[in-house]
Amino acid sequence: MPLGEHLRELRNRLAKGVLAITVVSLMAAFYSQTLMSFLVHPVPRCTKGLGESTGGHCAVIAYTDLLSPFTTTVKVCFLAGVIISSPVWLYQLWAFVAPGLHRHERRYTYWFVSAAVPLFLSGAWLAYTILPISMRVLLGITPAGSANILPMDKVLDFIVRMVLIFGGAFELPLLLVMLNFAGIATGRRMASWWRGVVMGVFVFGAVATPTTDPFGMIALAGPIVVLYFIAVGISLLNDRRRCSADTDAELDDDEASPLDLTLEPIGRVAGVPAARALPANASGEDGA
Repeated sequence: MPLGEHLRELRNRLAKGVLAITVVSLMAAFYSQTLMSFLVHPVPRCTKGLGESTGGHCAVIAYTDLLSPFTTTVKVCFLAGVIISSPVWLYQLWAFVAPGLHRHERRYTYWFVSAAVPLFLSGAWLAYTILPISMRVLLGITPAGSANILPMDKVLDFIVRMVLIFGGAFELPLLLVMLNFAGIATGRRMASWWRGVVMGVFVFGAVATPTTDPFGMIALAGPIVVLYFIAVGISLLNDRRRCSADTDAELDDDEASPLDLTLEPIGRVAGVPAARALPANASGEDGA
Protein backbone atom coordinates (compact mmCIF):
# COMPACT_ATOMS: atom_id res chain seq x y z
CA MET A 1 0.00 0.00 0.00
CA PRO A 2 1.25 3.55 -0.70
CA LEU A 3 1.74 6.02 2.14
CA GLY A 4 -1.56 7.75 1.47
CA GLU A 5 -3.46 4.47 1.83
CA HIS A 6 -1.68 3.74 5.12
CA LEU A 7 -2.62 7.16 6.48
CA ARG A 8 -6.22 6.70 5.36
CA GLU A 9 -6.32 3.28 7.02
CA LEU A 10 -4.90 4.76 10.24
CA ARG A 11 -7.48 7.54 10.17
CA ASN A 12 -10.35 5.06 9.81
CA ARG A 13 -9.02 2.86 12.63
CA LEU A 14 -8.60 5.85 14.94
CA ALA A 15 -12.07 7.13 14.10
CA LYS A 16 -13.61 3.77 15.01
CA GLY A 17 -11.70 3.65 18.29
CA VAL A 18 -12.68 7.21 19.24
CA LEU A 19 -16.31 6.49 18.33
CA ALA A 20 -16.35 3.43 20.60
CA ILE A 21 -14.88 5.44 23.49
CA THR A 22 -17.41 8.23 22.96
CA VAL A 23 -20.41 5.89 22.86
CA VAL A 24 -19.36 3.99 25.98
CA SER A 25 -18.58 7.25 27.81
CA LEU A 26 -22.07 8.56 27.06
CA MET A 27 -23.58 5.32 28.32
CA ALA A 28 -21.45 5.51 31.46
CA ALA A 29 -22.88 8.97 32.17
CA PHE A 30 -26.14 7.32 33.24
CA TYR A 31 -24.20 5.38 35.90
CA SER A 32 -21.80 8.16 36.91
CA GLN A 33 -22.96 8.27 40.52
CA THR A 34 -22.50 4.52 40.90
CA LEU A 35 -19.03 4.70 39.35
CA MET A 36 -17.96 7.58 41.59
CA SER A 37 -19.24 5.76 44.68
CA PHE A 38 -17.26 2.69 43.65
CA LEU A 39 -14.06 4.69 43.14
CA VAL A 40 -14.23 6.58 46.45
CA HIS A 41 -15.31 3.52 48.42
CA PRO A 42 -11.78 2.92 49.83
CA VAL A 43 -11.85 6.33 51.54
CA PRO A 44 -13.14 6.09 55.14
CA ARG A 45 -16.05 8.54 55.15
CA CYS A 46 -17.01 10.66 58.14
CA THR A 47 -20.55 10.86 59.45
CA LYS A 48 -19.94 14.25 61.07
CA GLY A 49 -20.60 17.57 59.44
CA LEU A 50 -18.21 19.49 57.23
CA GLY A 51 -15.44 21.17 59.18
CA GLU A 52 -15.88 19.28 62.43
CA SER A 53 -12.94 17.61 64.11
CA THR A 54 -12.32 14.18 62.59
CA GLY A 55 -8.73 13.54 63.62
CA GLY A 56 -7.04 10.85 61.58
CA HIS A 57 -9.86 8.34 61.44
CA CYS A 58 -11.96 9.52 58.48
CA ALA A 59 -12.35 12.25 55.87
CA VAL A 60 -15.03 14.42 54.32
CA ILE A 61 -15.08 14.45 50.51
CA ALA A 62 -16.08 17.81 49.07
CA TYR A 63 -16.15 19.76 45.81
CA THR A 64 -13.96 22.86 45.89
CA ASP A 65 -15.50 24.96 43.09
CA LEU A 66 -18.65 25.32 41.06
CA LEU A 67 -17.45 23.36 38.01
CA SER A 68 -15.82 20.58 40.01
CA PRO A 69 -18.89 18.25 40.04
CA PHE A 70 -19.21 18.54 36.25
CA THR A 71 -15.52 18.10 35.43
CA THR A 72 -15.18 15.19 37.85
CA THR A 73 -18.19 13.43 36.33
CA VAL A 74 -16.83 13.93 32.82
CA LYS A 75 -13.45 12.55 33.91
CA VAL A 76 -15.00 9.45 35.46
CA CYS A 77 -17.19 8.79 32.42
CA PHE A 78 -14.25 9.19 30.05
CA LEU A 79 -12.11 6.86 32.15
CA ALA A 80 -14.90 4.26 32.13
CA GLY A 81 -15.25 4.68 28.36
CA VAL A 82 -11.54 4.07 27.76
CA ILE A 83 -11.46 0.98 29.98
CA ILE A 84 -14.72 -0.65 28.89
CA SER A 85 -14.19 0.00 25.18
CA SER A 86 -10.56 -1.18 25.29
CA PRO A 87 -11.32 -4.40 23.35
CA VAL A 88 -12.63 -2.30 20.45
CA TRP A 89 -9.82 0.24 20.12
CA LEU A 90 -7.15 -2.35 20.89
CA TYR A 91 -8.54 -4.49 18.08
CA GLN A 92 -8.43 -1.49 15.73
CA LEU A 93 -4.81 -0.92 16.65
CA TRP A 94 -4.05 -4.59 16.12
CA ALA A 95 -5.84 -4.63 12.77
CA PHE A 96 -3.63 -1.77 11.59
CA VAL A 97 -0.35 -3.37 12.72
CA ALA A 98 -1.05 -7.06 12.03
CA PRO A 99 -0.65 -7.01 8.20
CA GLY A 100 3.01 -6.04 8.65
CA LEU A 101 3.84 -8.96 10.96
CA HIS A 102 5.01 -12.46 10.12
CA ARG A 103 3.01 -15.49 11.13
CA HIS A 104 5.22 -16.40 14.11
CA GLU A 105 5.20 -12.76 15.26
CA ARG A 106 1.41 -12.77 15.28
CA ARG A 107 1.39 -15.97 17.33
CA TYR A 108 3.71 -14.47 19.94
CA THR A 109 1.60 -11.31 20.01
CA TYR A 110 -1.51 -13.32 20.85
CA TRP A 111 0.30 -14.97 23.74
CA PHE A 112 1.67 -11.71 25.12
CA VAL A 113 -1.68 -9.91 24.92
CA SER A 114 -3.40 -12.86 26.58
CA ALA A 115 -0.93 -12.60 29.46
CA ALA A 116 -0.82 -8.77 29.63
CA VAL A 117 -4.52 -8.29 30.31
CA PRO A 118 -4.72 -10.63 33.36
CA LEU A 119 -1.49 -9.19 34.75
CA PHE A 120 -2.76 -5.62 34.51
CA LEU A 121 -6.12 -6.54 36.02
CA SER A 122 -4.36 -8.37 38.86
CA GLY A 123 -2.28 -5.29 39.64
CA ALA A 124 -5.35 -3.03 39.50
CA TRP A 125 -7.30 -5.35 41.80
CA LEU A 126 -4.41 -5.44 44.28
CA ALA A 127 -4.20 -1.64 44.28
CA TYR A 128 -7.93 -1.28 44.92
CA THR A 129 -7.71 -3.89 47.69
CA ILE A 130 -4.95 -2.17 49.66
CA LEU A 131 -6.27 1.37 49.08
CA PRO A 132 -8.36 1.39 52.31
CA ILE A 133 -5.24 0.55 54.34
CA SER A 134 -3.24 3.21 52.50
CA MET A 135 -5.98 5.77 53.12
CA ARG A 136 -6.10 5.02 56.83
CA VAL A 137 -2.33 5.30 57.13
CA LEU A 138 -2.26 8.65 55.34
CA LEU A 139 -5.21 10.02 57.31
CA GLY A 140 -3.68 8.75 60.53
CA ILE A 141 -1.00 11.46 60.30
CA THR A 142 -3.67 14.14 60.83
CA PRO A 143 -3.27 15.69 64.29
CA ALA A 144 -6.13 15.57 66.77
CA GLY A 145 -8.60 18.43 66.58
CA SER A 146 -8.24 18.81 62.80
CA ALA A 147 -10.55 17.80 59.97
CA ASN A 148 -9.73 16.04 56.70
CA ILE A 149 -11.58 17.72 53.83
CA LEU A 150 -10.53 16.04 50.57
CA PRO A 151 -11.38 17.44 47.12
CA MET A 152 -13.22 14.89 45.02
CA ASP A 153 -10.99 15.33 41.97
CA LYS A 154 -7.83 14.85 44.05
CA VAL A 155 -9.20 11.63 45.54
CA LEU A 156 -10.04 10.25 42.09
CA ASP A 157 -6.63 11.22 40.73
CA PHE A 158 -4.92 9.45 43.62
CA ILE A 159 -6.95 6.26 43.17
CA VAL A 160 -6.48 6.17 39.39
CA ARG A 161 -2.75 6.78 39.76
CA MET A 162 -2.40 3.93 42.22
CA VAL A 163 -4.34 1.56 39.97
CA LEU A 164 -2.23 2.48 36.92
CA ILE A 165 1.05 2.16 38.86
CA PHE A 166 0.19 -1.29 40.19
CA GLY A 167 -1.22 -2.48 36.86
CA GLY A 168 1.78 -1.20 34.89
CA ALA A 169 4.29 -2.63 37.37
CA PHE A 170 2.80 -6.09 36.93
CA GLU A 171 3.76 -5.91 33.23
CA LEU A 172 7.52 -5.88 34.01
CA PRO A 173 7.95 -9.70 34.00
CA LEU A 174 6.14 -9.89 30.67
CA LEU A 175 8.60 -7.35 29.25
CA LEU A 176 11.50 -9.57 30.34
CA VAL A 177 9.93 -12.58 28.63
CA MET A 178 9.49 -10.53 25.45
CA LEU A 179 13.18 -9.59 25.53
CA ASN A 180 14.08 -13.26 25.87
CA PHE A 181 11.85 -14.40 23.02
CA ALA A 182 13.31 -11.62 20.86
CA GLY A 183 16.81 -12.95 21.57
CA ILE A 184 17.99 -9.78 23.34
CA ALA A 185 18.56 -11.30 26.81
CA THR A 186 19.03 -14.91 27.87
CA GLY A 187 17.49 -16.46 30.94
CA ARG A 188 20.92 -17.01 32.47
CA ARG A 189 21.75 -13.34 32.11
CA MET A 190 18.42 -12.27 33.62
CA ALA A 191 18.98 -14.66 36.52
CA SER A 192 22.30 -12.91 37.21
CA TRP A 193 20.40 -9.63 37.65
CA TRP A 194 18.31 -10.88 40.57
CA ARG A 195 20.05 -8.86 43.29
CA GLY A 196 19.73 -5.58 41.43
CA VAL A 197 16.20 -6.35 40.31
CA VAL A 198 14.98 -7.22 43.81
CA MET A 199 16.61 -4.08 45.24
CA GLY A 200 15.21 -1.90 42.46
CA VAL A 201 11.71 -3.35 42.81
CA PHE A 202 11.60 -2.63 46.54
CA VAL A 203 12.93 0.90 45.99
CA PHE A 204 10.28 1.41 43.32
CA GLY A 205 7.61 0.07 45.68
CA ALA A 206 8.71 2.50 48.39
CA VAL A 207 8.62 5.46 46.00
CA ALA A 208 5.44 4.53 44.11
CA THR A 209 3.31 3.87 47.18
CA PRO A 210 2.65 7.07 49.16
CA THR A 211 2.11 5.32 52.48
CA THR A 212 4.73 5.58 55.22
CA ASP A 213 4.30 1.98 56.41
CA PRO A 214 6.07 -1.00 54.78
CA PHE A 215 2.78 -2.74 53.99
CA GLY A 216 2.17 -0.90 50.72
CA MET A 217 5.76 -1.37 49.59
CA ILE A 218 5.68 -5.13 50.28
CA ALA A 219 2.24 -5.46 48.68
CA LEU A 220 3.61 -3.99 45.44
CA ALA A 221 7.17 -5.35 45.45
CA GLY A 222 6.43 -8.89 46.68
CA PRO A 223 4.23 -10.03 43.74
CA ILE A 224 6.57 -8.36 41.22
CA VAL A 225 9.58 -10.25 42.61
CA VAL A 226 7.65 -13.52 42.38
CA LEU A 227 6.62 -12.73 38.81
CA TYR A 228 10.23 -11.84 37.99
CA PHE A 229 11.49 -15.28 39.02
CA ILE A 230 8.64 -16.88 37.06
CA ALA A 231 9.74 -14.88 34.01
CA VAL A 232 13.34 -16.06 34.53
CA GLY A 233 12.14 -19.67 34.69
CA ILE A 234 10.14 -19.27 31.47
CA SER A 235 13.18 -17.69 29.79
CA LEU A 236 15.44 -20.56 30.86
CA LEU A 237 12.99 -23.10 29.45
CA ASN A 238 12.80 -21.12 26.21
CA ASP A 239 16.61 -21.03 26.00
CA ARG A 240 16.75 -24.80 26.47
CA ARG A 241 14.16 -25.28 23.72
CA ARG A 242 16.08 -22.98 21.44
CA CYS A 243 19.37 -24.80 22.07
CA SER A 244 17.80 -28.19 21.36
CA ALA A 245 16.64 -26.91 17.98
CA ASP A 246 19.85 -25.00 17.20
CA THR A 247 23.10 -25.91 18.95
CA ASP A 248 24.67 -22.57 17.94
CA ALA A 249 21.83 -20.47 19.37
CA GLU A 250 23.79 -19.33 22.43
CA LEU A 251 26.91 -18.34 20.48
CA ASP A 252 27.63 -14.66 20.26
CA ASP A 253 27.59 -13.20 16.75
CA ASP A 254 30.88 -11.40 17.43
CA GLU A 255 32.58 -14.42 19.00
CA ALA A 256 35.51 -15.73 16.96
CA SER A 257 35.58 -19.42 16.13
CA PRO A 258 38.45 -21.41 17.74
CA LEU A 259 41.40 -21.90 15.40
CA ASP A 260 43.57 -25.05 15.26
CA LEU A 261 47.14 -23.69 15.42
CA THR A 262 48.87 -27.10 15.75
CA LEU A 263 51.90 -27.34 13.49
CA GLU A 264 52.03 -30.38 11.22
CA PRO A 265 54.69 -31.46 8.71
CA ILE A 266 53.75 -31.03 5.09
CA GLY A 267 55.22 -34.33 4.01
CA ARG A 268 51.82 -35.63 3.03
CA VAL A 269 48.74 -33.68 2.04
CA ALA A 270 45.50 -35.60 2.38
CA GLY A 271 47.28 -38.89 1.92
CA VAL A 272 49.11 -37.78 -1.23
CA PRO A 273 52.96 -37.90 -1.32
CA ALA A 274 54.69 -34.53 -1.25
CA ALA A 275 56.25 -35.08 -4.67
CA ARG A 276 52.83 -35.46 -6.25
CA ALA A 277 51.12 -32.84 -4.04
CA LEU A 278 53.41 -30.00 -5.15
CA PRO A 279 52.91 -28.47 -8.59
CA ALA A 280 55.45 -29.23 -11.30
CA ASN A 281 57.18 -25.81 -11.19
CA ALA A 282 57.46 -25.88 -7.37
CA SER A 283 60.75 -27.88 -7.58
CA GLY A 284 62.55 -24.93 -9.18
CA GLU A 285 62.33 -26.13 -12.76
CA ASP A 286 60.69 -23.83 -15.29
CA GLY A 287 59.11 -26.78 -17.09
CA ALA A 288 60.04 -25.39 -20.53
